[in-house]
Amino acid sequence: MKKGIHPDYKETRVICACGNSFVTRSTKAPEIRVEICASCHPFFTGQQKLIDTAGRVEKFRAKYGDNF
Repeated sequence: MKKGIHPDYKETRVICACGNSFVTRSTKAPEIRVEICASCHPFFTGQQKLIDTAGRVEKFRAKYGDNF
């Protein structure tokens, strides 16, 4: 690798909205905030979690029913 052309690769703390945090390495700021991580993601937990924004889930269910 050429010297002086690559950004610094430092330890970074990743903090999830669920409260989980872990340390990794990144070129970003010393802290990264995310909305979803492996501790709360439905694929890893096996639980379905509907994130409802402005009642969209209720509107869909009212229009198409609960058959989906």
